[in-house]
Amino acid sequence: MGSLVHFTPMHHHTQLPTTTLFLHSSSTLSSSLLFPARPNCGITLNTTPSSSSSFMATHLQVSKGAPSEEVGPSPSLAIGQHDLLIVGPGILGRLVAHNWRQEYPGCQVFGQTATTNHHEQLTKIDINPSLKWTKASLRFPYVIFCAPPYQSSDYLGDLRLAASCWNGEGALLFTSSSAPYDCNDNGLCDEDSAVVPIGRSPRTDVLLKAEKIVLEFGGSVLRLSGLYISFSEFIDKGAHAYWLEKGIVESRPDHILNLIHYEDAASISVAILKKQFRGRIFLGCDNHPLSRQEVMDLVNKSGKFSKKFEKFTGTDDPLGKRLNNSRTRQEVGWEPKYSSFAHFLETI
Repeated sequence: MGSLVHFTPMHHHTQLPTTTLFLHSSSTLSSSLLFPARPNCGITLNTTPSSSSSFMATHLQVSKGAPSEEVGPSPSLAIGQHDLLIVGPGILGRLVAHNWRQEYPGCQVFGQTATTNHHEQLTKIDINPSLKWTKASLRFPYVIFCAPPYQSSDYLGDLRLAASCWNGEGALLFTSSSAPYDCNDNGLCDEDSAVVPIGRSPRTDVLLKAEKIVLEFGGSVLRLSGLYISFSEFIDKGAHAYWLEKGIVESRPDHILNLIHYEDAASISVAILKKQFRGRIFLGCDNHPLSRQEVMDLVNKSGKFSKKFEKFTGTDDPLGKRLNNSRTRQEVGWEPKYSSFAHFLETI
């Protein structure tokens, strides 16, 4: 068995590769329900990471594939005051469901998916799955939309439909990305920083338009930085695994990255939902920005990996931004489990 660290540079980001650091361990965590099996990339870890929840070990997998036919949900289904609809119950959505049920034992959690591929797995963890919850004339007190744009041919329409399923009593939350912040010089950004103007980038356009829909419904937005998580088994995917494998990479080393662990992204999402905010924009990050070079230096210096990264050689590709979410933390009453990527490395 092994362990991996999976990075998503920015939530809903479909242009840049995701990142996976491959580790080797005797952890009980399993990625068999997270990703399809892939070859071992050969990067190993020689220590035993601390175990996360057994839920993460067996019940996190991203759905892929074409939609399948299913029997539609009953419009007469009774919906309780703490019931939750998750549109896009992938890694983040399943962790949110797990945390939500701990907060509200006995509640119902519903998951709307793009395919039926993993409905059996969702049912096993008490998520009631369907392709059609948002078309069932049902209204839910809590709705979180964390589906990525690339899975939909009408993303904004799907989001509007999901928002219309909120009954206005609990909370509506859209997990967006920190990508819209208009900064590419490694400058400072917080919740109130300026965003990219509409029309500059199709990628940020769809996110900003999606955010506008949610805010108009009275819901809130959580802009997430780069997501990562650790599991056992090996998956040959991502930029960081590529960096370790290649050793020398033609990207500039001083580009700043911002990270948040998937568990922390889930916990802040639940905290926001519980507070029942209206029309707010929050930011999810660990407040410890790192350059590409610093990330790989931490990996190298940890002594836990079997391979060593050599260097970045790029000089003219874009820089990043330095995110700070102190206001979000104060208003939501939230702190991350993993205070930094360095802290995370200490736990594996």
